[in-house]
Amino acid sequence: MSINSAMLAGAAGMRANASALAALSDNIANVNTVGYKRLRNDFTALLTSQNRATTYSAGGVMSQSSALMNEQGSTIASSVATHLAVSGNGMFIVRGAAEGANARDPYFYTRAGQFTPDANGYLQNAAGYYLLGWPVGSDGTVNANPTDLNALETVRVSGIAGGAEATSRLSLSANLQSSQAVSPAAATYDATDTANNMASGAVTPDFQIPIQVYDSQGGLHTVNFSFLKQGPNTWSAEVHLPPGQVVDAAPFTDGQLATGTVSFTPFGQLDIANSTLPLSFTIGATGAGGSEWDPALGLATQTIALDLGGSSAAGGLTNYDSASSLGTSQINGTPFGSLASVEVDDDGFVTAIFTNGLTRAIYQIPLATFGNTDGLLAEHGGIYRLGPDTGALSIRGTGSGGVGSIKSRALESSTVDLAEEFSNLIMTQRAYSASSKIITTADEMLDELIRLKR
Repeated sequence: MSINSAMLAGAAGMRANASALAALSDNIANVNTVGYKRLRNDFTALLTSQNRATTYSAGGVMSQSSALMNEQGSTIASSVATHLAVSGNGMFIVRGAAEGANARDPYFYTRAGQFTPDANGYLQNAAGYYLLGWPVGSDGTVNANPTDLNALETVRVSGIAGGAEATSRLSLSANLQSSQAVSPAAATYDATDTANNMASGAVTPDFQIPIQVYDSQGGLHTVNFSFLKQGPNTWSAEVHLPPGQVVDAAPFTDGQLATGTVSFTPFGQLDIANSTLPLSFTIGATGAGGSEWDPALGLATQTIALDLGGSSAAGGLTNYDSASSLGTSQINGTPFGSLASVEVDDDGFVTAIFTNGLTRAIYQIPLATFGNTDGLLAEHGGIYRLGPDTGALSIRGTGSGGVGSIKSRALESSTVDLAEEFSNLIMTQRAYSASSKIITTADEMLDELIRLKR
């Protein structure tokens, strides 16, 4: 009967609008939830088979709520270094367990990036899910597999061993006095002879420059640059450590690391072409051959490049008629430093910053993309899991393959617009009330029908 179908249509309308009200309530309740994607209500008309020759039979309506996954929330600033926001396409990959996860611990995806370290230093968001990333090797390489979730590890920002950096570059800016008298020792000088070289102390250098450098463990050593004038525009040079720190190998002795001559042009500038002092020297590890660190020190092989200037370069070694003096010296390298802080850059690299200024990338945070983002299924805590309509999963670093970027010290706000939600709330309330009127009107009509029998 048409009256019965009208009543059922009214009930369907009330049911559909009640469902829409629930979705609107979730939107309004989550207006301040980080990474929340608002729900949209879609109403679909239901039709039954019609007999146009007689009467119309109402079919009613149904509603379905779906999250607008591709909407971008506003980026809001945060003072926490590990708070992250995604700008563009992609989602963070998270898991419910930090350690000991197995096949029963599924992977989830989220835009809620309020990650902070837990008691063990693992990055965890407010819902209790742990951020995953690719570990960065000691050589800076990343094993980035776009389909293998097992290549990911839980990002941990504590318990990171400190680091030191050995000196690998040394530059000098110094003047050797051109009017320096030639020492009588120059006539018998022999760098390979302990009794006639500067490293042993048998020959007093005309000028010496001590410079401190760092070894592979962050320890300090004083490298001496000793110069002895041999004649106009020509000086003998030795680079040496104090005896006992290195094991000598021919032709070096007495802690020597490099020997040779430095020549200058008539204009007082370094003449590299006619100089024989090497522009780098190596201190080998035990058993490496050549001059080696004392085995008791247990240090790694270390090569230091020298920048002594030249005829076309400013600074460096010069030979002017002014007192021999050191202008400046610069080295790289650092002593041992402990972990001071952690930062995340726009490429998704988690970088450990040590107290000595040394930095080291420890993880790269990838973003997950899907063939159909709207096919993701929502779970408690603002996370999503793969569904039958999600499509292919791809894991990429930021900025590649259509993937967005990661912003540190920022969070993505909810996509809910309160003005729109309140407007929809009013319309839903009116629609619900109107559907209830269908039922009361149909009830009155049925009552009139029943009265006919009386």
